[in-house]
Amino acid sequence: MHARTLLGTVALATAVSACSAHETASAGGSLQPGRRTNPTNTTTAPPTAAPGGAGSSGHRPSPPPAATQSPTTPHNATPDTPAARAARYVFPVRNCPTSYAHAHHDYPATDIFATRGCAFVAVTAGRVDEVSDADTWSARTNLGAARGGLSVSIIGDDGVRYYGSHLSSLTAGIAAGSPVQAGQLLGAVGDSGDAKGVGTHVHFGISWPGRAQDWWVRRGELYPWPYLDSWRTGGTRTPAPAVTSLRTQRGQEPSCTVDC
Repeated sequence: MHARTLLGTVALATAVSACSAHETASAGGSLQPGRRTNPTNTTTAPPTAAPGGAGSSGHRPSPPPAATQSPTTPHNATPDTPAARAARYVFPVRNCPTSYAHAHHDYPATDIFATRGCAFVAVTAGRVDEVSDADTWSARTNLGAARGGLSVSIIGDDGVRYYGSHLSSLTAGIAAGSPVQAGQLLGAVGDSGDAKGVGTHVHFGISWPGRAQDWWVRRGELYPWPYLDSWRTGGTRTPAPAVTSLRTQRGQEPSCTVDC
């Protein structure tokens, strides 16, 4: 997503930093044909929702979370909308050891660290919202809309937008408007955009659907780790009510205020 990369090394499965703002502006872009990913295992992190801000300049270290493996089985949700009640959720990185912190600098998001090439999948059923199939980020210009590099966002049947960026490749056939199922392969973990030098990871953001140009919303408005903790153990805790509440508080199109 968007923000400048931090100084510091990230050790996969041991230490995790809170990344920077990563985002990509792409309204229904097309995929890079033939770019497929190989499935690989999943892991950790927890707490709360916070109002979104915007990114900042640099990655900031967080206390290292314990790395664990994540099953993909039953669910025990307590949603309060019909769509959320019917939703199935899965952890976004499949069959790979992963690690992530319970914090993120400046705005709500989670950086899920994993080995390059690990499978990035749809966390729930829905449709593809936007695809960025070209890494146009430059350290010289550091445009916020390009910081995410290769990315995919989906809008779940629960009405929530889920965004993953810094991918190394995109799965052929994933295009704006395409239907997706929970667990469907979208791309592969990487370090595209401004993640170079930080360690391969997926910047994972949760927000409400909005305009393509509002990349600061797409990169994250609600902290994902409480939901990631649920999904990695087979739960189906839904972010839908919290996202609805935040949109009411912040408005459909809040302004970018930091690292824009």
